[in-house]
Amino acid sequence: MFFIESSCLNNNSFVINSKSLKRVISKSSSILLVIGIMIGTGIFKKIVPMASSGLNESFIIAAWIIAGLVTLMGALSISALTNLTEDAGGEYEYLRIIFGGFTAFIFGWASFTIIGSASVAAMSFLFTQSFNSIFHLSFLDSPINAKVFSCVVICLLTALNVVGTRKSTAVNNFLTYTKIIGIVILIIGGLFFIQSAGVSNSPKSSIDFKTTSSLSNIFFAAMLSAFWAYDGWLSVAFMSGEIKNPTRNVAVSIIAGVTIVMILYVLINIAFLRVIPLNTLAHMKEDEIAAAEVTTILFGKFGHVLISIFILLCTIGSLNGIIITYSRMYYKMARDGFFFKKASRIHANFETPFYALIYAMMISCLLVFSGSFDTLTDMIVFAGFLFYAMLAIGVFIMKKRGKINPIGIGYPVVPAFFVLFSVILLINTCISQPSQTIAGVGLMLSGIPFYYYFKLNKKKLD
Repeated sequence: MFFIESSCLNNNSFVINSKSLKRVISKSSSILLVIGIMIGTGIFKKIVPMASSGLNESFIIAAWIIAGLVTLMGALSISALTNLTEDAGGEYEYLRIIFGGFTAFIFGWASFTIIGSASVAAMSFLFTQSFNSIFHLSFLDSPINAKVFSCVVICLLTALNVVGTRKSTAVNNFLTYTKIIGIVILIIGGLFFIQSAGVSNSPKSSIDFKTTSSLSNIFFAAMLSAFWAYDGWLSVAFMSGEIKNPTRNVAVSIIAGVTIVMILYVLINIAFLRVIPLNTLAHMKEDEIAAAEVTTILFGKFGHVLISIFILLCTIGSLNGIIITYSRMYYKMARDGFFFKKASRIHANFETPFYALIYAMMISCLLVFSGSFDTLTDMIVFAGFLFYAMLAIGVFIMKKRGKINPIGIGYPVVPAFFVLFSVILLINTCISQPSQTIAGVGLMLSGIPFYYYFKLNKKKLD
């Protein structure tokens, strides 16, 4: 069945195929998509707030290791759900099958207002900061101009993704290979770095922790920073409708991608701490990036320029990956009748969900003008883990219903531990960061009236 969009310019109508997207993404490209989305800006930025929290080197590395292991447990658990469907939608589709349309819609709405769109907003703004650090454009010193520039970046990447999935995944593959090579160079340089005489990293914490609870709260806050850097590992599932052999390749991509990223993250943070004294990291400003200081020490002034360009590539790559993936969920929601109708339309020539991409672009640009980088990322982690926990619970439900057979992923211990950890993290976040929690929950609940609006419209059409 075909629909014609009659309002297009120059009589070039967009013919809309309502059947399906094309399966053009290979297993290797889907693995690179996972890695590309995960390796954004967090790995270069988050060690500074960790160091300023007062944790010593051992606790900082432990935060990265534990966060990585928990993320891997989540990947091992939730990847069992990829056998449920070959359709687009990922988490949204899994939640719909397990818990019903309302829960799935709330997740989709949370992604539209927080998880996906806020990730794009936060990273686009950091891209602008890195861009200005290289080219020193005076007009970007204005906060308003910087935000406008960030929106322009979002719009350009959205246009690239409208043009075609093959083109956007090819760009992602190139950028991801570049990221891996750059991080490996930093790791090798840092691990073999010879400390200057008289300079040492103090292993002692700069804060006198009065109670075990205060240490645990600060350690959880550090892991929250690490989880932002690890986030995005499940986004590839949104592309199930375009991945070849998705019931197998999506799970393989998630597990392989998370494992590779975890190894890289732990090693590069060890390298950071070998090169820069802990106290120096702790006193760096919020807008300073640890990786830039490391490359300056390792490779001189030219190294600062190189890392700035490298961070630009990492940010663009991660932005591109998120823009590719989340739009597919909005497309699937619209096809189910629970999102703006035009988002279900596929461009006749480019075979991409172009309206879904445009809607995502609009909300991301809006979020660029609200909140700070850290506020947005903390909200993303809270909302993300809420639904990760639900999906891990869904593994038990689907196993009981006989829909999946999660043998070989550590069932039932691994998903049970992941659920327990997620609940603890959510409770700790509610206590330690109540304002971000309230804001995040408020944005999720704002989807309730929209759900009933779409449901009413769907009934009228039926």
